[in-house]
Amino acid sequence: MKESPLDLNQRIAERVRELRAAKGLSLEALAVHSGVSRSMISLIERGESSPTAVVLEKLATALGVMLASLFDAPAAAQAPASPVARRADQVQWQDPASGYLRRNISPPGVPQPMQIVEVHFPPGGRVAFETGVRDARVHQQVWVLEGAIDITVGDARHALREGDCLAMQLDRPTMFHNPTRQPARYAVVIASEPLGKR
Repeated sequence: MKESPLDLNQRIAERVRELRAAKGLSLEALAVHSGVSRSMISLIERGESSPTAVVLEKLATALGVMLASLFDAPAAAQAPASPVARRADQVQWQDPASGYLRRNISPPGVPQPMQIVEVHFPPGGRVAFETGVRDARVHQQVWVLEGAIDITVGDARHALREGDCLAMQLDRPTMFHNPTRQPARYAVVIASEPLGKR
C-alpha cells in the first residue's frame, strides 16, 4: 500500500502508543528498555518524527514485537484478519537514514510465528542493528533475489550474492551493507518462538 510518509508516521505513532499501553509501560520505562530517548519516543508517538530502522528495531524489541508489526494498522482500525495480503495492500516503508525500502508481504493480524518482508537496498547502503535481549527467540533467513548484500552477524561477515540464503538468529548486532553500485533486493523470512522452547 503506497502510503505517504506522513500517513505511515501516524500509523507507526498509533502502533507504538498502543503497544506501549498494552505493556503498561510509561514513556520513561520504554526509554530505559529500548535505549531510545524519552523525547524521541514522544516525537514518534505524536507522528512528528520519521524514525529510522535502527530506532524502530530498538522500540520493537523493547515492546516484544517484530519490526514489521510496527507498520500494522492499530487494532481498532484493523479489518478482520485475512489469509491473503494483496500486493496493493502491502505496506511499504523507506528508512530515512539508509534509504532502504521494506515491504511487509505477510497478511497482517494472522496468528502465525513467521513473517515475510521484501527489501530493496540502495547501492552503498548500510544499516546496523544493535539487537537487544528479546522475549522470544527470533530466527531470520535472508534470500538474495537480485544483486549482492553483505551481512555481518556478530563477528561473522557473510558476502551474499543472487540466489544465496543466510540463516541467522537475531541475538547479536547485525549489519547489512550493499557493497556494490547496483541496488539489491532480498526476501526476509522471520520466525519467532518463545524462549525456553527447543
